[in-house]
Amino acid sequence: MENLQLSENKELQHLLSIKGLDKKLIEKIFNDSEKFLGKKDGELNKYKFLNGKTVCNLFFENSTRTQTTFEIAAKRLSANVINLDIATSSQSKGESILDLINNLIAMSVDIFVIRHSEPGIPELIAKNIKSDAHIINAGDGDREHPTQGLLDAFTIKKYKKDFSNLKVAIVGDIQHSRVAKSEINILSTLGTKEIRVIGPKSLMPNNIDQFNVKVFHTMEEGLKDVDVIMMLRIQKERMSQDTILSEAEYFKSFGLDQKRLKIAKKDCLVLHPGPINRGVEIESEVADGKQSVILNQVNYGIAIRMAVMTIMIEREK
Repeated sequence: MENLQLSENKELQHLLSIKGLDKKLIEKIFNDSEKFLGKKDGELNKYKFLNGKTVCNLFFENSTRTQTTFEIAAKRLSANVINLDIATSSQSKGESILDLINNLIAMSVDIFVIRHSEPGIPELIAKNIKSDAHIINAGDGDREHPTQGLLDAFTIKKYKKDFSNLKVAIVGDIQHSRVAKSEINILSTLGTKEIRVIGPKSLMPNNIDQFNVKVFHTMEEGLKDVDVIMMLRIQKERMSQDTILSEAEYFKSFGLDQKRLKIAKKDCLVLHPGPINRGVEIESEVADGKQSVILNQVNYGIAIRMAVMTIMIEREK
């Protein structure tokens, strides 16, 4: 994976996983993201770094935030943007994904942003394309979502600065969440003091002991003295019918409300990658409260995605 993501000069060719990105490269992405933020917090300027380049969004799964922010990011870098409608593409006629990609490369696409339900598809494409086009993983099954991991860590850094003193709790459906895997990987790389995962045993990966985390099965124990809470939604689309939990029972045990938020530190941040299921994993008073930085995550995600694409294109010069 490392060699596939990085060029011989250790420059970013593809972004497939947080694994293989060292702290120095992550910090470069953060620093470049800061440059893309305007004078007012969250304000974004327009640049010419991708002028004449074409970015193609290929989303085989539904998306609001990721697809839209990639489109905004590319346009703010002056790129041409294609949002390919998979349902009306030749995929419906039996065309393989590699044939689809290579045909789009023949049309001079420079960057592909790919979301797919099957883990490993972005990596498969990166291994087999016959050009210098760049592949960005926008979420592959339950495997990884690297730009989400980057933007979440960037958001934490904006408020908390030093990861070495932080206790971070990731709450919810750890087993099926690609975001959780990327979060754990990037928080570990950045030297986070303590990473906790909280959720029912049925929603923990079988190999959770191989992760650099502390496991809790109650909110009351897991949230004690944490600096950051990352809430996750239940990934019903990746579950069988007999494993789907009652929403009311889930909220009763693992929902984040004002009472449980008080278990954490007074200045604890609340994050959520979206979409939010209010009343299932989080109550509205917390999602919209003063400790929530959920909408900031969305905004910072544009700058992070601008930085990733710019770094990829700059290596060509």
